[in-house]
Parts: sequence; structure tokens; C-alpha cells
Amino acid sequence: MANSPLPSSIPSQIAATRFARIPSWVSLKSSSSSSSSLKIPQNQQHQGQVENLHLVSLSKQGKLKEAGDFLKQMDKAGVPVNPSSYKSLLETCSNMRSLSDGRLIHQRLRTTMGNPSRFLDDYVLQMYCVCESFWDAEKLFDEMPEKNLASWVILISAYSEKGHLEKAFGLLSQMIELGIEPHSTIFTGLLKSLLDPSVLEVGKQLHSLVIRIGLSSNVSVITAISNMYVKCGALERAKLVFDQMVERNAVCWTGLMMGYTQAGKEKYALVLFVRMLKEGVEPDKFVFSIALKACAGLEDLNLGRQIHGYIVKLGLESEVFVGTAVVDLYVKCSDFDSACRAFERISEPNDASWSAIITGYCQIGKFEKSLQIFKSLRTNDMAINSFVYTSIFQACSALADYNMGAQAHADAIKRGLVSYLHGESAMITFYSKCGRLDYANRAFESIDEPDTVAWTAIICGHAYHGNASEALKLFKRMQNSTAKPNEVTFVGVLTACSHSGFVTEAKLYLVSMSREYGVKPTIDHYDCMIDAYSRAGMLQEAYELIKNMPFEPDAMSWKCLLGGCWIHRNLELGKIAAKNLLQLDPDDTAGYILMFNLYASHGKWEEAASIRSTMGARKLKKELSCSWITVKGKVHRFVVGDKHHPQTENIYGKLKELNHSFMDVESVLLKEEDVSFGLPERIQQLTEHSERLAIAFGLISIPSNAPIIIFKNLRACKHCHDFAKHVSMVTGRRITIRDSCRFHHFHLGKCSCNDYW
Repeated sequence: MANSPLPSSIPSQIAATRFARIPSWVSLKSSSSSSSSLKIPQNQQHQGQVENLHLVSLSKQGKLKEAGDFLKQMDKAGVPVNPSSYKSLLETCSNMRSLSDGRLIHQRLRTTMGNPSRFLDDYVLQMYCVCESFWDAEKLFDEMPEKNLASWVILISAYSEKGHLEKAFGLLSQMIELGIEPHSTIFTGLLKSLLDPSVLEVGKQLHSLVIRIGLSSNVSVITAISNMYVKCGALERAKLVFDQMVERNAVCWTGLMMGYTQAGKEKYALVLFVRMLKEGVEPDKFVFSIALKACAGLEDLNLGRQIHGYIVKLGLESEVFVGTAVVDLYVKCSDFDSACRAFERISEPNDASWSAIITGYCQIGKFEKSLQIFKSLRTNDMAINSFVYTSIFQACSALADYNMGAQAHADAIKRGLVSYLHGESAMITFYSKCGRLDYANRAFESIDEPDTVAWTAIICGHAYHGNASEALKLFKRMQNSTAKPNEVTFVGVLTACSHSGFVTEAKLYLVSMSREYGVKPTIDHYDCMIDAYSRAGMLQEAYELIKNMPFEPDAMSWKCLLGGCWIHRNLELGKIAAKNLLQLDPDDTAGYILMFNLYASHGKWEEAASIRSTMGARKLKKELSCSWITVKGKVHRFVVGDKHHPQTENIYGKLKELNHSFMDVESVLLKEEDVSFGLPERIQQLTEHSERLAIAFGLISIPSNAPIIIFKNLRACKHCHDFAKHVSMVTGRRITIRDSCRFHHFHLGKCSCNDYW
């Protein structure tokens, strides 16, 4: 609308600025008597110049109410209102979207001027269009005795800008039937409104009309045509139009490069970029941004560095639009040090800049740093976009920081910055990983049309909570939707089967992946199947699958088999699995520990000692187990035998009470599985494992009607798993423990995993 070809303003604008600060009571004063007549200086009685200048001043300050009152005083005093004053008032109504004031001014125009000049009618028309009162706009347009070109441009442009394409093209047809040659701005406006493949045919017709009228050499129109084809997905047509251009501006280069980049054809975009440089066209910040985005998509760090060097040479590195694209390039190419240096050179980082650097910190696993930046942005009331919140949900998922994630969710809702699908999917994963599957379900069900990522997030959530049946039901619902499962979806489905003993179902899903869904299985899917066999005790089947699958087994393949051998005490296959695992990953402490325990369970002390010796020679140590629980917004962390907590005495008192009630059960377990150790200190360590301390603290700190949710960095041991079942039975409390593999929900002496873990 701002580009509408309206006539220039009437003179006296320069003079008007001198009166911009005159308060409303200076020019006109009511007499002290009941009379409200205007006191006009003798030299201004005929023209009312000062009064009109003051009226313009009020309108430019946005004081429409005072301007309305002043108009009434001018009427009573018989001072005429100049066309320039009406123009200024109407422009202010447009800028402030004040339809009610605009209607009053329009009515006054008709009353006082009878037949306003055509240029004032155009400003009224534009005001109605800006305020989106198209009923008023159409009525005025139809009443115009003589419509000028500007009137047609205003209404057609307004309709196209607001997406009322049928109305816009209807007016264009009328215009052509009346023999009025459309202005180029009409075509550029209409072409900009064609945004997707569904309107490609309309775009083709407009292109033909442009050629017939003789506007095909107009740079702005032909550029709009090229960009229209880009947005409608017709890149070949866009390229044809582009190549036929006699004169190309930066906009057409940028549009076509953007089209190729968005279509995943980054190489074509970079070819255009090089061609642009060869033709001597100096790239602007938008071109650099797209070129860097193409490099990021291809992960072409070498070319990206060259473009970055060119940017530095031109002195554009500190400009936020270009600098942010540089940061994003380095983040996506996993060169975070360069990303940080580029970020530091941006003079005034914006929300996109912060989003890029926060994403980078999440990418390298520095989730605490990303949360620290987020908190700083909120504290300083700086701009935050939806991508920042999506990254924060991901960080809180990784850290299992429920409180921070819930706060971020509330903040994002308040600001209207929950990204559709991407942000919502990240929320589903966040709530799932924080043990609140109920909230994850609510987040999922609130999505009108979940995409593949959202379906995958909720399926995986139920899989890791041990709800295999629900996960598979969700997968069936997904099959009936428009979303298509991908590789990650099937990892979730197969994991659900593996963790619940659904071996037959897992085999069927693995076979059907490529045949029914067009998803080619990867080593990850075969590892899930190996895990399903191994957990179910079908160790020979797992071994045969490893030998015959269409991939070379990786470390995880052998680790899954070794884990199954430990569960089912198969020493011979265990030795084979351990040998292959440690050849592929000689620093995997879990492999050594599993094999040590397997040898020990068979009384093979020399072999067990050899494993310990090898670990010592390689300076490998078992990762320290840590458990944490959040109470009243504060995270409390525990390690084995921890006595640093302020409530240590109460914690150990409660733990002693629980251990005493569990003593008979635990003594049986220790005799069965810990004969290899036979040390009192080993037994003492078992009774002071980190998750036991966390459970004891939860019992004395969390109300009895609230669940106790604990997180652990390693897999839960069998002793602590049985301990949690026992505590849930004797206390009646619900206890949830998330270890490194899955969730365990304990209630009334049973675990959601049914001991299948």
C-alpha cells in the first residue's frame, strides 16, 4: 500500500514542521463567556493557514482525538480545512489503523466539500484498505464518477496483499475490459501474492498478459515473474525467465538462489553465486546470506570459509544479517570455535544470532551453557524467537531439567513462540524424558495434524517408558494419517518391542520397513532386533543375525549380544561378543564390566582378574554413578556413599529403616550374584547406591500424594531395581527412575518393565 502512486502532497509541509510542537490550546481559544467562537488574528482570517498547520501537527503526532475536537472548533469559527490537512489526517488514520476516525473524516469531507478531489478520494480509499474495511473501500470505489489509475492500483494491490485473489483478479479483468492499461505495480503486487504451486496456472496467465501488454522488459515486473515461479516450485521456468532478462537486479539473483536452496539444490545456488561474481555484480548482504546457507546445507566448510573471507574483505562481518549466516554455517559444519569467533564480531546480535549460537552449544553437548544464555536473554528482556525455545526444550530434555523446561514452555506460550510442529515435537520429547508422559500426550494430542517428527516423538516416548502396547497403537494411528514413518520412527517401534519382549512383532516390523514403507533398514534397526533377541534369551538367533545381516556389525551389535549373555549367563557366546566389542571399541568400560561379571558369575576368577588387569593397564575406570532428584525447584545430586547433603542424617536414617525391611530379600540376592566379591564393603556400597539415597531423600521431602521422580546417568543395577520395587510396596508411593536406557515406573511392588530389562 505504501507504494501506491498517489499524488504528491500539497505545499506547506515544510512550514508545518515548524508548528509540530504547538500544543492544542495555542492557536484556538474559547472565550471566557459561553461563546465558543474562534479568535482569529486579522492577518489569518481569510486563509486559516496557522489553524491548518496546527491541524497537520496534531495528526502527525497521532493525536486524532484532539484533531477531531479542533476540527469542530474550526467549523464553528468558519475556518476552512485545506486538502493537505485532510490528506495528513487520512494518512494518520491509516498508520494507526483507526477506522472509526477515518470514517468520521470521510463523512466530514463529504459534508463540507461536496465532491472531494480525486486525490483525496484515493487517500480515503487507501485508508479503508489499510484498515481492511473492504466493504467501505468497494462502496467508495463504485461511487467514484471517474476512477484514475491510482484508484485501481490501490484496491487491486490491497486485495492481492491480503490474499483476496479472486477479488483482485476480478478487478484486473474489469480494468482491461474498460480499456485501461494496467500499471506495472498492479502486476508486481499480484505476482507477489502467488505463493505456492496451487496457483501456478494463474501465474502463467499473468505472465502471458505481461508479454501481451508489453511489460516483459520491465525489470521489476519480470523479476516478480521469476520470483513467482520460484515460490510456485517451477524452478526451471524461473531459470528460463532469469536467463532471458536483459537487465538483472540483485533481487532476481537473490530470488532464484533462494529457490534452489529451499528446494535442496544448494549446488545450483552456488553456481549462480559464482556466475553473479563473474558478471561483476557486487553481492549484497542477502546474497551472502543465501550463499552461506547453501554451503551450510552442503556442509561445504571450505567454500564457506572463502565466502566468509570475501565478507571480511568488504567489511560486512559485523553486520547482523551476514554475521548470523556465518555463525550458522560454522555451527552446521561442526566448527564451533569459528562460530563463536564469528558471533563475537557481530556488532548487535539479534534473536536469529542468539538462536544460532544456542543451537551450537546444544549441538556440542554444552546444554548448561545454552540455558545460561537463555536466562540472560530473558533477564535483559532481549528478543527471543521460536527457534530459541525449541533449542531450550532440547537442552532441558538432555539435562532432564523439568523446572527450566516447564518455565520455558510457559514463557513461550505467553509470547506466542511455540514453533508449530518443530517446537511442539521438542516439547513432547522434553516431557517424555522428564518422566511426564501425561504432559507429553497432552502436547501431542493438541496438534491438529502431527507430522512425522511429532508422531516419532510420542512413539519413542512411550517406547522408553516401557509402554510397548501404547507405542504400537500410536504407530497404527500414524499409518492411518498423512504422515509417513521414517528411520527414526522405526527405531522407536523396534525399541518398544525390544524392551517388552515383542520379538515376533519386531521381526515383522523389520521385514516390512522397506517393503511396505519404503524405508531402508540401517545398522541401528538391526541392532534393535539383535537387542530384542538377546533380551528374550534367543542368543543364538541374535548371533546368527549379526553374522548374516547386510552390514558389518558395529560395537553396539556386539554390546547388545554381550548384555543378553550376561542376563542369561551364556559364557561361550559372551566371550565371542566381548572379543569383537573390545576390538571395535577397546575403551568401552561397559564391555569390560559385563565380561568381568559374567566370568565372576561362573567362578572364573583368573579370567575375571585378567579383565580387571586389562582395565588397569588401559587406565579405564567405571563411570561414577550419579542420581538426582528435583524438590521445590532445586536439584539434589547423590553419588554412592554420599554424605555431603545438608540432610544427610535424615537421609541415612530413612535408608537404614528401608534397608532393614529389605534385608532378608537382599541377602538372598547378594548370595546369588555377589559371591565373587564376598566383601563387607561391597555389601555396604550396594546399600548406599546413589539412587537409594535419592529415593530416601524423596520420601522425606516430597508429599505422599506426589510421585518421586529420579534420574540416573547409568543403568540401574538389579539390587537397586528390586529395592525400588520393595519401597513402592511397603510405602505405597509411586517411584519413577530414568536410567541411561529407559524409564522404570514402580508401584505396589511392581515395575512397568515387568523385570524385562
